[in-house]
Amino acid sequence: MTALLETTALSRSEWIARAEAHAERADALTAAHRARAARGEKHPVEDFLFTYYSYKPAILRRWHPGPGVVLADADERATWRWYRPVADGVEVDADDFRRERGSLYRGVVNLLRATAARPAQFGCFGLHEWAMAYRTDEVRHAVPLRLGSDGTDAVVESHDLKCTHFDAFRFFTPDAVPRNKAPLTRDSQADVEQPGCLHAGMDVYKWAVKLGPLVPGEILLDAFELARDIRILDMEASPYDLADWGYSPVAIETPDGKAQYVARQRAVSLRSQALRAALVSAVTGGNDTPGGADFLPPESV
Repeated sequence: MTALLETTALSRSEWIARAEAHAERADALTAAHRARAARGEKHPVEDFLFTYYSYKPAILRRWHPGPGVVLADADERATWRWYRPVADGVEVDADDFRRERGSLYRGVVNLLRATAARPAQFGCFGLHEWAMAYRTDEVRHAVPLRLGSDGTDAVVESHDLKCTHFDAFRFFTPDAVPRNKAPLTRDSQADVEQPGCLHAGMDVYKWAVKLGPLVPGEILLDAFELARDIRILDMEASPYDLADWGYSPVAIETPDGKAQYVARQRAVSLRSQALRAALVSAVTGGNDTPGGADFLPPESV
């Protein structure tokens, strides 16, 4: 598929400046994590994006212009994977990426479009984290439960579980699984994901990484920042007591907490929808042809 974006040319000074600004922004976003890693320390909230997704901070530093941008005097990039020399410089070889990573490309584009097209749901109240701690002594984080085990169980039992994201659902405890409104599978992921889901919003970052040089650096870092902000809400609304880490709880077991959660959920959902649109437009070159009938179930992370 040939990109439909108009070709843009950047002089060497222009693209070097953008690449350097990108690296500086990436370094600022990962500075605290890198400092903790050097000291052998862990953080229950901020380290998630580097452990669950397993992407190193260095991935964020590498700037790509995205398809349709010619970098002048960029011989050092001519040998980079999925780049190619052209008459006036070097550009991302989007066609080669799509040929080599066709199933991944089509699967991600189809999932992003399907998710974006559905109405957002705002009635889950972040109970997926509670379901992961339901009736078990083996919780996922070495942090005390804010309401204790019995209180956590009581919250789950007094609410309907409406999770729509398989990669959250797969961590439910065995007793929590049958309490969900519907069973979720990897194969049904493209049929149920919806833009109100916090984890679907965080995953925009994952898909941006997987689509590599097709994704302009600015979109990649915007997706990382969104994932970071979602993770904070995710854990503030969780059953864990994070006061020692400087986080105030969103007490979703109360009416005020529910209202606060939904308001913030709506805000990040709007951001995730804007990023989905920007990401799809960038990697497809504005081509609205379906990514393909085959949906490649994303691998477990």
